Amino acid sequence: MAVASLKTLILGAPANRRRTDKAGEGGWQAGLVRADRNDGSIDVSAEGQLWDWAQARRGLRLRLLVLLRWVSIVGQIIAVLGTGVVLHFHMPVMACLAVIGTAAWLNLSVSLAWPGARLATGPEAVFQLGFDLVELSLLLMLTGGLENPFSILLVAPVVVAAATLNTRHAAMVGLLALILVAIMNFWHAPIPWRGERPFHMPPLYDMANAVATVVGIVFTSAYAWQAQAEAQRMELALAATQAVLAREQRLSALGGLAAAAAHELGTPLATIQVVTKEMIRSLTPGTPVFEDVELLIQQTERCREILRKLSRSPDASDERHSRMSLSQLLDEVANSHRDIGIIVNAEVGCAPGAAILEIRRQAEVLHGLTAFVENAVDFAESTVELTAYYDDRYLTISVQDDGPGFSPDIIAKLGEPYVTTRSHGEGSRSGHQGMGLGFFIAKTLLERSGAVVDFRNVRPGGAFITARWSRSRIEALEEA
Repeated sequence: MAVASLKTLILGAPANRRRTDKAGEGGWQAGLVRADRNDGSIDVSAEGQLWDWAQARRGLRLRLLVLLRWVSIVGQIIAVLGTGVVLHFHMPVMACLAVIGTAAWLNLSVSLAWPGARLATGPEAVFQLGFDLVELSLLLMLTGGLENPFSILLVAPVVVAAATLNTRHAAMVGLLALILVAIMNFWHAPIPWRGERPFHMPPLYDMANAVATVVGIVFTSAYAWQAQAEAQRMELALAATQAVLAREQRLSALGGLAAAAAHELGTPLATIQVVTKEMIRSLTPGTPVFEDVELLIQQTERCREILRKLSRSPDASDERHSRMSLSQLLDEVANSHRDIGIIVNAEVGCAPGAAILEIRRQAEVLHGLTAFVENAVDFAESTVELTAYYDDRYLTISVQDDGPGFSPDIIAKLGEPYVTTRSHGEGSRSGHQGMGLGFFIAKTLLERSGAVVDFRNVRPGGAFITARWSRSRIEALEEA
């Protein structure tokens, strides 16, 4: 069964009901998919190829760093000349321009050395952002240190590093920023002032300003890192969802190829059968040639029967197999889970007077419901109830087990990726490793088909999941 063979892509129970892991503590960095195995299933790898792929996409292009630095250089020149020359503030204008000139020289060198849009390596990005921090800190030291209102710009390189680099390189940039803040707090020139005497803030204010800057750097960089990590986790989970659909499409294509081969080979086999029947009429029964031709007719008929079976394989492009009854749907979803000691009851009901409902065969629906049933089987005590009920407007399919139900600390997180504790398949009758992608993938696929998915606990115990469609979204309409 095509959908049954796909379930091995899900890395564990869709939702664990006893406790939760902190998503991001390494478990979600495990591998998602390695490759198709010879037996047709998906091999789950701990090497993290999708994670490595996502990590490889992180980084900064040197062209972007150069462009941002040119913008910064222009802004710094305007600020220095406007303050020191136009407003006549007491400040070391030439020293500031020398620092800015160093930044311009580095930018020009990088532009000439790497004119293309090359992605900066981790150490290169750390050097570039670290240089920006040092250059900005030198300007601030010459113009009042942390008392200068432009000191807020120290946050920018650290936030960029947190959002684009890996944890180690981002931490290096953040640590450099904190060191520079500490140095500026103890040594800096007086803030530019028009009066005869330089203006000095009280020491307590200087200390409070330094603490505020440190807190701002740490908070904003941590926020940017967490937001980026959450986005990347979602991207990885969606990539796994797309892998499920791609796998199903490949299997559907194989089914179509088998049906096409059966159709094409049927004609020559029929011709062979007709010719052999004509030959056997002119032969004497009991002779060796008669027996050979008779065997040839039997084997030809056997080949045609094999091709007829292939032509009956489900194929989304075949109108006969593109629709299915609700009983067929529930049986196809439940059959693969009935051999592990748990009773899976499937029942179809309808409102009085409702028109008979046949649905379109959709990989999303089959795979999503299969994942929910698998999760219920893993936690059920003895029985799982799979029920479909429809009327003239809606179809509702529910999955209920008699297990402990969803725990309060996890029910609020259901539908998010990487919500699980069974990282090694503990307590799973199916033996799947738990990364918490199963529930996310199933919910995403069903919502893609037009369903509204809901989950709750029922008394006296057990989890209850429902998927509800409007008939217009799932019904297989008769051809005109």
